[in-house]
Amino acid sequence: MTNEPGRLTSAQVAERSFRLSLIALPRTVKRWLMLLSDAAGFLGCVVVCAWINLINPGTLGNFFKIAAATFFVAHLIARYLGFYHSIVRYLGMNLLMAGARVAIGSGIALAAFAWWPGMTTQPMQLAVVYAAFCGLYLVGSRYAAQYFLIRRTPEKSNVVIYGAGESGARVVQAMDGNSSLVPVAFVDDEWSKRGKQLNGLPVFARSDLEKVIKKHHVSRVLLAMPSTARRTRRKIIASLEPLPVHVQTVPDFNDLISGNATFDDIREVEVDDLLTRSPVAPVDALMEATLLNKSVLVTGAGGSIGSELCRQILQARPRSIVLFELSEVALYIIDKELRALSEELEIAVHIVPLLGSVQHQHRVQEVMQRFEIQTVYHAAAYKHVPMVEQNIIEGACNNVLGTLNTAKAAMNAGVESFVLVSTDKAVSPTNVMGATKRLAEQVLQALQETTGKTCFSIVRFGNVLESSGSVVPLFREQIRNGGPVTVTHPLIIRYFMTIPEAAQLVIQAGAMATGGDVFVLDMGEPVKIVDLAKRMINLAGLSVRDSDTPDGDIDIEFTGLRPAEKLYEELLIGENVSGTDHPRIMKAREQFIPHERLIPMLSEVHEAAQHLDRSRMREILVATVEEYEPALDIKDLLWGTASDVATVPSNADKLH
Repeated sequence: MTNEPGRLTSAQVAERSFRLSLIALPRTVKRWLMLLSDAAGFLGCVVVCAWINLINPGTLGNFFKIAAATFFVAHLIARYLGFYHSIVRYLGMNLLMAGARVAIGSGIALAAFAWWPGMTTQPMQLAVVYAAFCGLYLVGSRYAAQYFLIRRTPEKSNVVIYGAGESGARVVQAMDGNSSLVPVAFVDDEWSKRGKQLNGLPVFARSDLEKVIKKHHVSRVLLAMPSTARRTRRKIIASLEPLPVHVQTVPDFNDLISGNATFDDIREVEVDDLLTRSPVAPVDALMEATLLNKSVLVTGAGGSIGSELCRQILQARPRSIVLFELSEVALYIIDKELRALSEELEIAVHIVPLLGSVQHQHRVQEVMQRFEIQTVYHAAAYKHVPMVEQNIIEGACNNVLGTLNTAKAAMNAGVESFVLVSTDKAVSPTNVMGATKRLAEQVLQALQETTGKTCFSIVRFGNVLESSGSVVPLFREQIRNGGPVTVTHPLIIRYFMTIPEAAQLVIQAGAMATGGDVFVLDMGEPVKIVDLAKRMINLAGLSVRDSDTPDGDIDIEFTGLRPAEKLYEELLIGENVSGTDHPRIMKAREQFIPHERLIPMLSEVHEAAQHLDRSRMREILVATVEEYEPALDIKDLLWGTASDVATVPSNADKLH
């Protein structure tokens, strides 16, 4: 009768239970067991020596007394070297050296004791034989115990290391003693390494990987290629997608040594490896133009984009960074991180964490004047489409009036450069969030007509991976929980870039501004969300369950477009666009409402907010944002009907 896959036999269950019982014993009990085991082992070595060296039977009594004394010496040496304080499961190569020292030390003691009259004429030969067997026993018994406690664990995971270089070799060394991962082979693309061995493991070509996986029942492939070009990594990852293995990345070995990472930090494949675009290296002159030795303020400093802006700004060596954030927790986290980063990079910068709301103009202006701010990055915004749709008044107050207040404060404080972080949802918006961001853009374009010193600019781009609300963290959580993975529509597409690249491009675009500019970032090719979901499922070593593969692991469910959600986003209003000195940054020329017409409209926004009039607020947005075509009736939760509230989706804060 065959055993079902994944089920343990009764013998395996008994063995596992015994092994876990041994592991769970108190340390004192384990030491006594090791001591008793060594006593028997040393005695066996002595008996073998007596037999090999033809000890006079008449002197055996004295010989065993000497053997007892020798064991006492061996025990003292072993205790001194920490033999009885080591965890057998995690003993490494240092065991060989320690075992040799115990064997040689106790062998010398045996030779000294063996000068007993008439016992043997060759005490040194006796000592050599004893030391050899003693060393074999010490090392062999420990490795045998280690093999039993770890190597034969039924629930182990066989892994293949992709990359037979220095990093791969060190990763295998770091895995020695790991209770869950057992390396069985290397894979490398260099012909010169194939057929050879590294750390006792064979090196195979990528074309042999499928055979290796089947032969050794491999469940994971660990990428150990820290210096490999991004494009090459993407090709490798794409080739691994069809295989039934979980693809993960190990930390760089330098990070392991420095303490910035541990071997337990094995992580999923980098998100940007899932994209087809390759980041362009930033232009140093543009990165430093508005930052080097400047006093910089970032609103929304604890958010996804705001925090990355702070990291990039820090590396450009400003004089000071003022972190302006509404969330106390987010402010604490980014402040702590930046201080650690400045210390690590040895950058002297004044970091100022300040709590506050961009809706309080006097607070913002006081901050700018007190710290003599020269450059502002305005990233504070409510940007989750369903959330803003259901909270119209607060969305407009924060996104529109907050931008107006911050811009006015910057003008009054004499700020040199002011950059608004905008979104592709501001183009032909169908939702309140997009409409409020488009109106915020127009606020800056109109104010540019009235200011003499402050240079206002807008940077507009699409989705960033791993940001709050991004589908990537949501998909990972759903895959980890066994599915289903939820996608709103089979045809929905989005433009994506990584958070670091987006922050770098925002900084560089702001450095090229001349006043009232609208910069649009090149987002590359659009990505079908359902294809992204399938890739993530495959790279987790799982398969999609559908009509073609009913035995798959994870379902993909289409839930329908969410309130005011579009199938695709745009980046341009009209077609009046030109290039810049940067290949990934374009400049758009778009119509906007003149200052004298816009100010009365903004007064109406303020009045509607004061009276909590969400109907009037949407009328104002429709009137001021010509492209705004609401896709839904008002769904504000505070004034909505009971049926409106009842139909609010539980995952409303998850966006595509």
